[in-house]
Amino acid sequence: MTETEPIVVLAQASTPVEREIITRWLREEGLGSEHRGTPTQIDLDVETVAGKLVSRTDDPLVVPVRVLWLPPERDGTRRAHVSDLATLSNPRNPNRLMQRWIVRNAPDRHRVLTGEPALLSELRKRHVAAAGDPGARTFARYIHRTAVVALERSERSVIGDRYKVPRLVAEEILDAPAFRRELDEIAAQTGITSDEAYDRAEAALRELVAVQSRLVTDLFTQAMSPFHKRAWTVHADETGLAELRGYNRRYPLIFLPSHRSYVDPFVLGDVLARNDFPPNHLIGGANLSFWPIGPIARRSGAVFIRRSFGDDEIYKAVVEEYFAYLLTKRFNMEWYFEGGRSRTGKLRPPRYGLLNYVAEAVRSRRVDDALLVPVSITYERLHELGAIASEQLGGKKKPEGLAWMARYVRNQQNSAGQVYVRFGEPLSARDRLQAHGDVFGAEPNEERERRAVQRVAFEVAVGINKITPISANALVTLALLGVSERALTLPELQAVIAPVVKYMDERKIPKGDIDVLGDRTRLMSVLDDLAIAKVVTAYTGGDEPVYSIEPGQHLVAAFYRNSAIHWFVNRALLELAILGAAESGFTDPLRAGWDEAKRLRDLLKFEFFFPEREKFEEEMTEEMLLVDPQWRSRTPSVDEVLEKLTETGFFMAHRALRSFFDAQLVVAERLALRDPSVEVDKNALLDECVAVGKQMLMQARLHSPESVSSELFTTALKLANNRNLMGPGDELLGQRRAEFAEELREVGERISKAELLDASNRRNAPGGYR
Repeated sequence: MTETEPIVVLAQASTPVEREIITRWLREEGLGSEHRGTPTQIDLDVETVAGKLVSRTDDPLVVPVRVLWLPPERDGTRRAHVSDLATLSNPRNPNRLMQRWIVRNAPDRHRVLTGEPALLSELRKRHVAAAGDPGARTFARYIHRTAVVALERSERSVIGDRYKVPRLVAEEILDAPAFRRELDEIAAQTGITSDEAYDRAEAALRELVAVQSRLVTDLFTQAMSPFHKRAWTVHADETGLAELRGYNRRYPLIFLPSHRSYVDPFVLGDVLARNDFPPNHLIGGANLSFWPIGPIARRSGAVFIRRSFGDDEIYKAVVEEYFAYLLTKRFNMEWYFEGGRSRTGKLRPPRYGLLNYVAEAVRSRRVDDALLVPVSITYERLHELGAIASEQLGGKKKPEGLAWMARYVRNQQNSAGQVYVRFGEPLSARDRLQAHGDVFGAEPNEERERRAVQRVAFEVAVGINKITPISANALVTLALLGVSERALTLPELQAVIAPVVKYMDERKIPKGDIDVLGDRTRLMSVLDDLAIAKVVTAYTGGDEPVYSIEPGQHLVAAFYRNSAIHWFVNRALLELAILGAAESGFTDPLRAGWDEAKRLRDLLKFEFFFPEREKFEEEMTEEMLLVDPQWRSRTPSVDEVLEKLTETGFFMAHRALRSFFDAQLVVAERLALRDPSVEVDKNALLDECVAVGKQMLMQARLHSPESVSSELFTTALKLANNRNLMGPGDELLGQRRAEFAEELREVGERISKAELLDASNRRNAPGGYR
């Protein structure tokens, strides 16, 4: 660069103080020895850039400059604090009086930033390549956006990636030629003008786009953290997060956590912030956008999407474009792909809508790739389970609002123990879509693309289950829910749990702090905490304390148990397959056992995430080898296998699967009683199942209150529909419905046999109940 090369400084200054600081800095320190021309200083706004820069015929070096204001340093960090509000000024954007005070009294709280410089000719070339529009006005907007982004990047090098926030999003999307052409096409198809389509798109973007504020992020985090820290002690396995940060330099990350509580985003957000990840764009339903949480959350990165788009093609286009924009700019996202909190404690079937937007962005090459990160968030206890249990029994979900928020905050006053956060192996969206048959660049095929997205979602769910640890409360409720309403002493409870823990060790299942269960005093403490939460009841009037599930709290207890239940499904299926083989009159009982396992797997395919059949057989073989390590080298009889199974010290079928099969039986019997020629009203049938399920429970035809659950009945209806049992149809349909009900009764009888064998085991074990 020669001495005469011109330089234009784009000063982002909103007050005279900031202009003075920049002018003095340029005079005293300047842009460094490599920038030796005399700078021309102009304001960084579209009008000034359009009038004083874009029409120049020379080729100046354009350098964006701004003043960075910092909060006071506290405990080694600079974050806005509630006490800063006493100054009536934002410490990251102080008013002019506060700016002058800082310059005089706290000079360490401000510094001058420069963004990456570029020649005007290079900026013009990039603009034409991106927008295809050489117009002066759009070029000025492009320079403005580019300068702001460059300054944001420079600022993050000082304050850290956790404060990475998007700027001028709506403006950049609306200026994109491809998006404007799409709006023109929608306008032509729907009979509106292009201007009206543009205005509606702009309104949708203003509604949708997260307008993140660093001040609000700091203050909101500080306001909510005390409640959550009082309620939980967070144990986060941060192994691999450094590698994940490395990936994030090239690709956007999409965190897909299990969803069990409204507090999930706060727990995950705290963990990521501690590890200097930029804030996620949290995608949520518009039902949570109520005042004041909605406006605050939007300024902390929340994106509220309407539950239903209907036929609003413009809104659909805006959502798709916004997703593509965030991915292209490498902003991380987070959403709960189950579509809502789990009502049962286990993962719900995934929703595919938002994943479709990611797939389309990758498929269309808007973004090279995106990494899907499975995240497991597991709680020892939750304060919101009473409402969830009520909904499963037919109660109406209370709408979110100020009263709801007040109840939520009040409930966080009590300790709820541990919460475990685990991160799974990231999945390449591009690689996994292609592995499941999505052919990029080929003619669109909706069915093929739909199947690929569904299988990717399945892999994410499996990834979440794979890292979900078993908590102490999960094991305690697993034990107490499986003893037919009876109360257990501490030694009896330990006798139930011990062989299950041994099995967990053999399978290397991840676990929380379950060592406490082997110590009598610490186990009593776990039970006392569950008693305070009204999940367990303790009777202390006899020779020694006994513990059982609190009456009316079976659904709550099942929630804790179900967080771990996926780890025991294959074991439970193996038990039922062996019992089925023992009952069969076939000459090949082994084949009968495998067939039974596959049949049961098919009955549960809407409840659990089973692998493809070949992989399923491998997993079942591994389960069999845990029961009998020499199984492959000999041909044992069914009785010998059953004996080996009994020697493991526990049966799991009645603990893990009974509630699901019982719920299916309720649905099957109600369907069998219906006229097959009449169309089924699903909502009415669900209400009927809840009412009749309560009756069957009182008649002891169901084995536990946890079976009476609208969530389980809904999934059972999916199974019935998958088997073409919903109708309407002819008399053959009625016969198939009756056969379905009978099939489930037979499964129930087999589960009862497993329970009897388990009870016999417990009576004969040291410390077992008599």
